[in-house]
Amino acid sequence: MNKTELVAEIAKKANISKKDAESALKAFTDTVGAQLKKGDKIQLVGFGTFEVAKRAAREGRNPQTGATMKIAASKAPKFKAGKALKDLVNKK
Repeated sequence: MNKTELVAEIAKKANISKKDAESALKAFTDTVGAQLKKGDKIQLVGFGTFEVAKRAAREGRNPQTGATMKIAASKAPKFKAGKALKDLVNKK
């Protein structure tokens, strides 16, 4: 499912226009991004948790040359699914 299909499905389920659904989705993604950038954690009970994972600096290898190189420390967004979402996905 791509963004257009997601917006259409949200609009249909919430009984709102596609324009309003797209606006709500953009507000959600912008808010999640801004909070993660600040280092905050977003917890949606039953759905999951968005948080930032810190990656330490390390040494890696260039796969083409085999030469070692330094990989800088970084932060990466992380999502951990909640129990209700896991149960829904695994339901038979």
